[in-house]
Amino acid sequence: MRHIRVGVFPAVQIRRAQRHVVDMQLIRLELIKDLQAVFNMAKGFAQSKDDKMTSKQRQGWVSIMAYTGQVMNSISKSFDESQVTKDLERLEKMINEAMATEKNRATNPAS
Repeated sequence: MRHIRVGVFPAVQIRRAQRHVVDMQLIRLELIKDLQAVFNMAKGFAQSKDDKMTSKQRQGWVSIMAYTGQVMNSISKSFDESQVTKDLERLEKMINEAMATEKNRATNPAS
């Protein structure tokens, strides 16, 4: 039977936990950077000087900006992976709907 030194395992566990915390911080930072880019894109559409864009379309982009800000705030405070996944899926759906509206407007200028 082998003799296991008891003091070794807690140190390994602490190092793993510290590495996990650092990894989570890096993931948070990357997510926030990506979301900042989404926010800026939505802001660009919302502030566009395009006269063909309806106020409803602008309002959609402003909603995306607001929701993106909420998701960024949530990620910066805590990291609940399942909630972040739901938030990102909802944000992606909002963006896809807004982009489809933009595409329809571009192909059907009379509408």
